Amino acid sequence: VLTAVEYAVRARLQATGDAVSGLYAGNPTRLTTRPTTERLLTAFRGLTLTVVRLPDQILRHLTPLSDQQHHILALLDLPPSTYEPLTLPRQPIPP
Repeated sequence: VLTAVEYAVRARLQATGDAVSGLYAGNPTRLTTRPTTERLLTAFRGLTLTVVRLPDQILRHLTPLSDQQHHILALLDLPPSTYEPLTLPRQPIPP
């Protein structure tokens, strides 16, 4: 899976002539056209799902995606709505 993600992002970057920044600690403006999957995943490290259980309801809040995270999802042809189901009530798994 890591190789497939890396290949897809690198191919998209090459096709569009685009680059990704903010993947290198200490050098947020450094651009790369050959990011590793591990670095791409690190960009999502600050994403937090908070679940608050109250007596009569469960509230869910997902940290809004950053511009960088939106860019990475676009490189993978994934819409930002990919994360929306995380905030929806979970349905029980049928037996």
